Amino acid sequence: MRAVIQRVSRASVTVDGKIKSGIGHGLLVLVGIEDADTGEDIEWLCGKIAGLRIFNDEAGVMNVSVREAGGDILLVSQFTLHASTKKGNRPSYIRASKPAVAAPMYERMIEALGAHLGKRVLTGEFGADMKVELLNDGPVTIVIDSKSRE
Repeated sequence: MRAVIQRVSRASVTVDGKIKSGIGHGLLVLVGIEDADTGEDIEWLCGKIAGLRIFNDEAGVMNVSVREAGGDILLVSQFTLHASTKKGNRPSYIRASKPAVAAPMYERMIEALGAHLGKRVLTGEFGADMKVELLNDGPVTIVIDSKSRE
């Protein structure tokens, strides 16, 4: 699994001209799923996301997690995170899971991330053409891949 995590002042997802989900202070998480991903990847990544100390403490130091800061999470599935640009200029998405595999994994991640956060995680709409709007706070953007675990 590959995730792009952005600390935001606000973020929202619009589908067919209507806002599906929106958050204030928190994290916008874009997640890409590949066939090699397992439940272990979900648990590890969700624990990492909920525990990332990327919010400021009272001294202005990034030392507080989204859970401790009382922030929300907006989770959006994005297969293009597994794009390969090795050959030519047209990205290949061969590593990205097809919906039959990715959709159930995404649902499992919503549940697991909510359990780690201690509250409901808001989402985009799997497979839909979404418009994602955000105000990146900082900016703070972190990329995590469960296969490299750096």
